[in-house]
Amino acid sequence: MWLDPGFWLDALEQFFKSGGWVLFLLAWTALVMWSLLLERAWFRFREFPRSKRQCLNSKRGGASQSELITQVGRLQRDLQSSLGLIKTLVAICPLIGLLGTVTGMIQVFDVLAFHGTGNSRLMSAGVARATIPTMAGMVLAVSGLLIYTWLQRWSQLQLTALDRINN
Repeated sequence: MWLDPGFWLDALEQFFKSGGWVLFLLAWTALVMWSLLLERAWFRFREFPRSKRQCLNSKRGGASQSELITQVGRLQRDLQSSLGLIKTLVAICPLIGLLGTVTGMIQVFDVLAFHGTGNSRLMSAGVARATIPTMAGMVLAVSGLLIYTWLQRWSQLQLTALDRINN
């Protein structure tokens, strides 16, 4: 059961149906945010060490001060790349989740207006539509914030180290 891909696809389909259209907006936001986070992690582990080594080799090789300043400046710019956008996407995730709360509660109030309190099944669908996007938005925000904070701190440490290379 757990290893069957059909099980997971059905569960995912049910999740999106019960959460409403806001989950599609959250999924798109998550895709963009995690793509940027993974790119930053790739930069941290693959690109940055190579570029830093080139800078250090240039300094040892007697490169001119202007060449060294250009290389360090490019590396400093690359360190900060996308971090502002990631921070914005992390902040937007819970807000999109709250949009799901509002749309779900509107659905609950519509059910109450048309059917009264007697139809608990329709009311529970609205409550699910209200709570699932909120939960998803918070999960995305917390997970994104953890990785963003780690990358931001590492970036600041590297900027300090690059300032020492430049001097």
